[in-house]
Amino acid sequence: MTRVLVVGAGGVFGSRLCEGLLRTGFEVVVAGRNRARAEDVAARLRAAFPDGRIEAAVLDTATLTAGDLKATGAAIVADAAGPFQGAQPTTARAAIAAGLSYVDLADGRDFVAAFPALDAAARAAGVAAVTGCSSTPALSNAALDRLTGGWRGVVSVEAAISPGARAPRGLSVMRAILSWLGRPVRVFDGGWTTRRGWSGLYRRDFGAAGRRRVSLCETPDLDLLVERFRPRERALFLAGLEPWPAHLGAWALGWLVRALRFDPVPLARALVTLSGWASVVGSDRGAMRVQAYGVDGGGRAARAIWRLVAEPGEGPVTPGLPALAAVKLIAAGRVAPGARACVGVLTLDDIVAEMAPHGLATATVAERGAIYARAIGPAFDALPAPIRALHETPGRSLWRGEAMTDGASGPLAALVARIVGFPKARAACRAEVAIEADGDRSVWRRRIGGHGFASVLSHPRPGGRVSERFGPLSMDLTLTPEGERLVYRVDGWRLGPIPLPRALGPSTRAHEEVDGEGRFVFDVEISAPLIGRLVRYRGWLVREA
Repeated sequence: MTRVLVVGAGGVFGSRLCEGLLRTGFEVVVAGRNRARAEDVAARLRAAFPDGRIEAAVLDTATLTAGDLKATGAAIVADAAGPFQGAQPTTARAAIAAGLSYVDLADGRDFVAAFPALDAAARAAGVAAVTGCSSTPALSNAALDRLTGGWRGVVSVEAAISPGARAPRGLSVMRAILSWLGRPVRVFDGGWTTRRGWSGLYRRDFGAAGRRRVSLCETPDLDLLVERFRPRERALFLAGLEPWPAHLGAWALGWLVRALRFDPVPLARALVTLSGWASVVGSDRGAMRVQAYGVDGGGRAARAIWRLVAEPGEGPVTPGLPALAAVKLIAAGRVAPGARACVGVLTLDDIVAEMAPHGLATATVAERGAIYARAIGPAFDALPAPIRALHETPGRSLWRGEAMTDGASGPLAALVARIVGFPKARAACRAEVAIEADGDRSVWRRRIGGHGFASVLSHPRPGGRVSERFGPLSMDLTLTPEGERLVYRVDGWRLGPIPLPRALGPSTRAHEEVDGEGRFVFDVEISAPLIGRLVRYRGWLVREA
């Protein structure tokens, strides 16, 4: 049996890793700075695994040597002793010098980025050293490898984690979060830029775990997702806390750190206590969500989502599962010598196989990435190519051409048109439409004859139904392919969130088609009862390269 030395075995994740190793037949050496604590951890493991081979060792990661590691008789060293942010790979260096393979659960961006510097030494020693064998970056990248397999291009990628309300939050985990909370984080969003850690209050659908709030989290994925998947527009890693007031509190603390410029790390112990008090409410299900948006092998806009939901009490096992899978591969001789991040090392199947003994459920959803395609269904693919291209191009695209407009038909109509943002009458003039599509919605920013107005298309539903919002006015539309045309009809409308009588709602006469030169052609007229036409705009567009 292969012997594995686990550093940090008494921690939240290290203890689960020890259990997984013993369950699958490995010998385990429990390492800690304090002998009494190490023996206590070993005793608890012996009680749970009476047939397992378990020893205790006293090791201090600040002073350990290659000889210390070799003396344990281990073949593989597993480091679960965080925080890794700002740390040096002392244990990894000692393991390589001792001729031992190494894995860790590092989620420190700087730690993982610097780790390949050990590659030459690991190759010379003939050992494998793998960092980041945890939810980030190992599991997130394995899921994205599966989701984007065969794609022609990636527009955006995102991973999000939301632990359950009563998931153990150790001191090292809290210190790791506080090390970047409210501080500048380099992120790829329309190009490389800087944001503050735990900024943004996003809502994401975690399936059976519900919709939850998440914010920007600094992890190795912010670099590795860009390096590996080459997204055209965005790569984010988000994290959340349950219950939502705890998340909002962390968000507010981030703003205080930014405004007052103080170090929140000394607050770690107090915040661990506060999080324990807050844990009495909120969902105890842990969850993870990974999403990719881009162009599939058939050239169509695509969106794919992988979700993991952990039943109460099972969430903390997840970060250690990639490390367990990596140890198995190394023991089987299936990881080449060298030092690297745990991306492209494990497949999603490798990690999911370790979930069997636990209350973890995964699901994958693959769907069309264009809201028109999802709403209309198979009939969308029968539309002329220029119409499909305009509505299916993922991410940002720019379309230019010519148009003419008929303005409002009367003074009252002109007032309403001005509130909504519709253009006045113009003869032939330049037309430009900038579209930003992210799979959930499409933002259309139109400029006709120098006048700009915008709308947001969202909420695709079966039967060709979508919603379009112009300022405070929202319309429920039905999209119907009719031969070579796509026809729009208004089924209902709202002022803000308030539904209004259909008899008082606007009507539309709108369609799209293709002209003799193969260009996208639009003709839209919007009118309101009693006051008449608000606007009519028509013309043609072609995509800018």
